[in-house]
Amino acid sequence: MSEFNSPDNTELASRFRPIFARIAEGAVAREGGRQLAHEPIRWLKEAGFGTLRIPVREGGFGATLPQLFRLLTELAEADSNLPQALRAHFAFVEDRLNQPDSEERQRWFARFRDGELVGSGWSETGNMKLGEVLTRVSPADNGWLLEGEKFYSTGTLYADWIDVYARRSDNDRDVIALVSTHQAGVAREDDWDGFGQRLTGSGTTRFSKARVEQTHVYDFSERFRYQTAFYQHVLLSTLAGIGRAITRDAAQGVAQRKRVYSHGNARLVKQDVQVLQVVGQIASQAWAVDATVQRASHSLQQAFEVQQRGGGEEEIKQANILAEVEAAKAQVIASELVPRAATELFNALGASDTCVSKALDRHWRNARTVSSHNPVIYKSRNVGDWEVNGTQPTFIWQIGHGE
Repeated sequence: MSEFNSPDNTELASRFRPIFARIAEGAVAREGGRQLAHEPIRWLKEAGFGTLRIPVREGGFGATLPQLFRLLTELAEADSNLPQALRAHFAFVEDRLNQPDSEERQRWFARFRDGELVGSGWSETGNMKLGEVLTRVSPADNGWLLEGEKFYSTGTLYADWIDVYARRSDNDRDVIALVSTHQAGVAREDDWDGFGQRLTGSGTTRFSKARVEQTHVYDFSERFRYQTAFYQHVLLSTLAGIGRAITRDAAQGVAQRKRVYSHGNARLVKQDVQVLQVVGQIASQAWAVDATVQRASHSLQQAFEVQQRGGGEEEIKQANILAEVEAAKAQVIASELVPRAATELFNALGASDTCVSKALDRHWRNARTVSSHNPVIYKSRNVGDWEVNGTQPTFIWQIGHGE
């Protein structure tokens, strides 16, 4: 394999699918007991999962973006919390891939080869105006000091580093600060109270004079161009994986179910034509989402390749627009079909399958939560505005009080 050539799909599958199977075995128990997935994360780290996109000559797998998202879909089928928990990590790896080679980039690749992971620290809550950034990074002796608070800090409870969106105190520029979690100035809480995706390590992170190395602060404007579509693709892969899990649980539940209704169509549920129709509908919806997500990932790969070979500004711009538009189209489809399939699941089963111990409700809760991260109504509007008026989609946005 060359630096960016695709590794063999069979090789990747054979390395990680046994780990995915182990992860799936404990998913329901972790869900029921709100047990953070520290052990499954450790299995993935030991197998080098965090190095999927690192070039082969740098000790990684050199996977393409379609291959990465295909594997994240399989991981989400096992436990939908884990791809989202690793979202910031793979985004930061992607950012390093898009930077010129340097000693600093090599140090990051070495950390990832050692199994270190990156979490997210971008969103803020509270009384803040739209566009305002309260988290501040200030010059200090031999580096920087970070002060502030973040919420929705996905993956931080599993991470060694946090990718923090902050504002410099000396010049008011928006920056990225990479801060180590292994210090007293970083406090992480497992206080995410959403009804879904409960084990993603998303909660409050507080920085109190947290130390940041001199080279670990850089302008946000330097981030890789297709980052918004990339972040969305991790969520899309998660939704596709949830769809697969719904199909799996529907098929297994129907095949094993013994109780039938007197007004049903067969003496065995697995022979009831109406029930089979429901399972077929679920499987078809999940397949459509999976295919849509895989199709969209190729435009993201194209955006990466254009950047790597030094394409012209217009070519890069058009590649990024296509990646963003196709990611938006995929979100519109996935946000509709996967929650619908999660509801239809119970039409194929019975009242006993609503038992908390089976945790089948997690599929709808998780799908609905993932679908809420980037408002799908604005994605649909962007797609329509592009198709009708040729208006570029929204690449970067912020949230806060509008008045």
